[in-house]
Amino acid sequence: MTAVPPRPTRRALLGGAALTALAVTVGTGTASANSSTAQASWPTEFPLPDGFLPEGIAIGGRPYAYMGSRADGAIYRTDLRTGEGKVLSEGATGLVSVGLKLDHDGLLYVADSTGAARVVDSRTGEILTTYQLTPSTGHFINDVTLLGDRAWFTDSLDAVLHGVPRGRTGEVTALPLTGDWVQTPGVNNANGIVGTPDGHDLIVVSSTPGKLYRVSLRTGAATEIALSGASDVANGDGLFRIGRTLYVVQNRLNRISVFDLDAEVTTATLRRTITDPRFDVPTTAARFGNRLYLVNARFTSPQTPETTFTAVAVPV
Repeated sequence: MTAVPPRPTRRALLGGAALTALAVTVGTGTASANSSTAQASWPTEFPLPDGFLPEGIAIGGRPYAYMGSRADGAIYRTDLRTGEGKVLSEGATGLVSVGLKLDHDGLLYVADSTGAARVVDSRTGEILTTYQLTPSTGHFINDVTLLGDRAWFTDSLDAVLHGVPRGRTGEVTALPLTGDWVQTPGVNNANGIVGTPDGHDLIVVSSTPGKLYRVSLRTGAATEIALSGASDVANGDGLFRIGRTLYVVQNRLNRISVFDLDAEVTTATLRRTITDPRFDVPTTAARFGNRLYLVNARFTSPQTPETTFTAVAVPV
């Protein structure tokens, strides 16, 4: 695992105390100060460039969505108030952007399925740091969440989580998944990831066969979360959590399953499902105000330079 930072990031100026204070809130979503009345006039669907091949979406405290391209790793930014957007970070041959998260200091942490993680300045689009987490073949770095002083990345083809320092000097850590974790060869396993409500551990979805796990940050031991009201979360992709409410995006099923977590995160009870005729294999979700925004990856449609793509919003 190597890191080649062109220059220090702004996160290096932040103290450890600030990171600790953020640990519990990361992953719960940030609501805008805008009233729901004002947001009601914003578009609920907006276009992405043809052939963009989106998968990840990230939103911070301001009304801008950042979306990554599987085609060339480009990052596209859209103003949620108008639906207008532009390419923020140009793509390049060999780059892929799948899961991404926006930190409080304006840094985007981007999962590159070819074994890498990148840190991008959300203001300028500059790639600040690239970490090579694994070899480029036999691995699939898929999604990321921010918890404590690290960004945690999943590898869908290996039972390991990778912890990248959040803009601070330090080593990348590898956390093998043990305990109840079941690794199935040849399919996507670990996918979406989010912190637990207490900020101490992680919740990871295994897309196949569709299970949720609580993972100890201290040991890597995974404990399967019992599901009530649902037999599985097959095709589970992005995860999003607001308090003890967990949203599981089930991509090819074109739905979001909404679960209530118990206090110990041992049981998830299905409360409702969200469907929408505009869903076309949504993959990940991010929140702003009273809406969830999702990108349509359209995996079941031709993936060509002419294929059209959109992002859509649904009420929380």
